[in-house]
Amino acid sequence: MTHISSMLDAYPRDLGDIDRDKLAECIAACFECAPTCTSCADSCLSEDMVAELGKCIRTNLDCADLCLTTGNVLSRHTGYDANLTRAVLTACETACRSCAEECEKHADMHEHCRICAEMCRRCETACRDLAASLG
Repeated sequence: MTHISSMLDAYPRDLGDIDRDKLAECIAACFECAPTCTSCADSCLSEDMVAELGKCIRTNLDCADLCLTTGNVLSRHTGYDANLTRAVLTACETACRSCAEECEKHADMHEHCRICAEMCRRCETACRDLAASLG
């Protein structure tokens, strides 16, 4: 997260009253969650019971896409639009919650699902906390 915080500090204009720590944490969580979900989907595809993991795979990939998009949107500050920021945070929080719930169903049998659910819960919380701090 050091580089994320450094980039936020280096931004040439005022970021306003946004909580920089929550912003940095949310960006980091999004960019960590996306590949975790992609990896979980790939691991599910390698499982013998792949047919029973279809919803998990789909949820993983949807979550990965939304996390990546959210991290990118949060990393841009020029022309900031609070309504758009809230919308992507809400979408990401929802995707992370759905993915975590699905992966938790398989966590006892598949370690990759347990790890993914844990990461999704972290990202869900980071998105919710940042959105709440926006006022």
